[in-house]
Amino acid sequence: MCRVLAALPSISIERVKELKVRLGQFLHKSEAINECDSLSPVKQDKLTKMVQASAEDTQGSQFFEKLLANKRAVAAFRAFLCSEFSEKNIDFWLACEDYKNTKTTSKLVFKVQKIYDEFVKVQAPKEVNLDSLTRKTVSRNLANPNNSCFQVAQERTYILMEKDSFPRFLKSNLFFNLLKYL
Repeated sequence: MCRVLAALPSISIERVKELKVRLGQFLHKSEAINECDSLSPVKQDKLTKMVQASAEDTQGSQFFEKLLANKRAVAAFRAFLCSEFSEKNIDFWLACEDYKNTKTTSKLVFKVQKIYDEFVKVQAPKEVNLDSLTRKTVSRNLANPNNSCFQVAQERTYILMEKDSFPRFLKSNLFFNLLKYL
C-alpha cells in the first residue's frame, strides 16, 4: 500500500481503496482492457497498482454516496441514466436534495407542489417508480410541508438507483471515462 501511495502522492488512501474495487471490475472485462490499452503507460501502471493494492474493500453504498457528492460524477451518471431512459430518478433525487436545503416556508410550499406534480403524482411528466404506500405517504405530507416530505420516496429512489442502475454504470464507458478525470 505504501508503494502505491508513494507512486500517487496526490491520492488519499480512501480514494485508492474506492478506485481499487471499481477498477478491478473493469480490468476483468475485455472491453475495459481495450480502453485501458489506450492510456499512457504511466497511467496504465498507476491503474494496475491501484487494482493490486491490498486495501480493504469499500462498500458499494459508500462509493455511490461519494459519486452523488461529486458534480462531475453526477453528470456522468445522469448521462448514463439518459441512455437507459431513467434520468427521472436522478432528477427526482436532486430535486429532493434541493428541497431539503430550502430554508423559507414560502419556498417549501412552492417546491413541494412542483416536485409532487413533476415526479410523484400518477401520470406525472417524470413519474418515478414508487409503490402506492410511498405515494400515499408523500401525498399526506403535502398538507404540512417540511424538509422531510419526500424522505421516504427519495430513499426508495436512491435504493433503486444504487441497486439497479449504478452496477450497470460501473461497467459502462461513461464510468471508465469519468475515472480519467477524477
